[in-house]
Amino acid sequence: MLVPTTTFLIALAISYGAHASPTSHQVSQSDVSLQEFALQKLLTNASPIFGNYADNQLNTSTWMSRYADSTKLVHMNIPGTHDTATWNYSLATQSALSGVTSLGNQVPDIPEHYRCQNNSIADMLNAGIRAFDLRFALDVTNTSIVFWHSQALLSQTATLDDVLFGYFHWLDNHPSEVVLLSLQYEGSTTEYGRNDEEAQLKLFSVLTSPAATKYFLQARNELGSLGDARGKIILLRRFDLDQLSDAYENALPGLHFSPALWTDNSPDIEIIYNTTSNDTAYIEDNYEPQTPAQSNATVNIELKYNVTTTHLLKAADKSLAPDSLWWTWASGGKISDGVFPEKMAIGNGTEYTPAGGVNQKLMTFLKEMNGKRVGIVMFDFFETPGNLVETLLSL
Repeated sequence: MLVPTTTFLIALAISYGAHASPTSHQVSQSDVSLQEFALQKLLTNASPIFGNYADNQLNTSTWMSRYADSTKLVHMNIPGTHDTATWNYSLATQSALSGVTSLGNQVPDIPEHYRCQNNSIADMLNAGIRAFDLRFALDVTNTSIVFWHSQALLSQTATLDDVLFGYFHWLDNHPSEVVLLSLQYEGSTTEYGRNDEEAQLKLFSVLTSPAATKYFLQARNELGSLGDARGKIILLRRFDLDQLSDAYENALPGLHFSPALWTDNSPDIEIIYNTTSNDTAYIEDNYEPQTPAQSNATVNIELKYNVTTTHLLKAADKSLAPDSLWWTWASGGKISDGVFPEKMAIGNGTEYTPAGGVNQKLMTFLKEMNGKRVGIVMFDFFETPGNLVETLLSL
């Protein structure tokens, strides 16, 4: 139960069920509290992005419980997903939202261009995913913070606030776990999109609400032990509040990865996230292989695989930076060559990609890394092959 947010939940609950059908009142609900009604309303609002909440107790849903509280987070192997919120971006979703997106005068490409996942956030959490990449911007009316992938609006109704409550509720039911949440401002969404003072104030308000203050780990510029963070979200801020005074930026928890320091499409990024202790994140985010034009899928997959494994080997090398954060993005695509994210990640099941995609090749690689720390690894279509996450967790 989300006790610190009772007032907020009850206020939302007042309107819950306003459009229910007459038959919906035939079921006895005398044992359901107003808070539970309100929470259900929030989860329903979040479902286009968060998915349908299910309290599945799988081995992977509590895998962090097997580690001691003293374990440093930077010493752990943590599976994650790239462009997490795209899982529901199908042709049906795009068509349903076309009337809204047309207001922004930016026409999205085919869904395959943007879609990087098949499973909902709720399912990802239960499957063991603990690092999430969410891209946000204002909706087409510039009133609410919602989720995008470039010009692809992923939902007009599920807001950042709604989706955060999905995470909060899941953590209540899985207090041994920690979520690392990367939030990135997404530009080029609509002709009228903006990231001005008003937009940044909206974001700040969401991230400093009473509920957020409870569930976001309030430490700044440091990654401590697992025990300190259990039941919490660690905010990885891939955005700046550059239209506000420094006081706003300084009031946010988590680690700051300024977009100005995150080199675009780079295999080797170094960002100091704590200038006092010189704590550094080593990042690979070479999402578009620099292959010759018209290269086939196999060539693109091989190059992306090589870049990914080169970085993972560095992460595993204790002589380099054993107490630093290593963050590898195994995701990518080469849109100009018709290699969309799904084909890059898992192939297309034909002789065009005889060895599958990056994910299948990583399975073989990871099995040879037993006992090694490789850090955070972000996948596209993580469920293929079926034991990819379990293999990473078993190292």
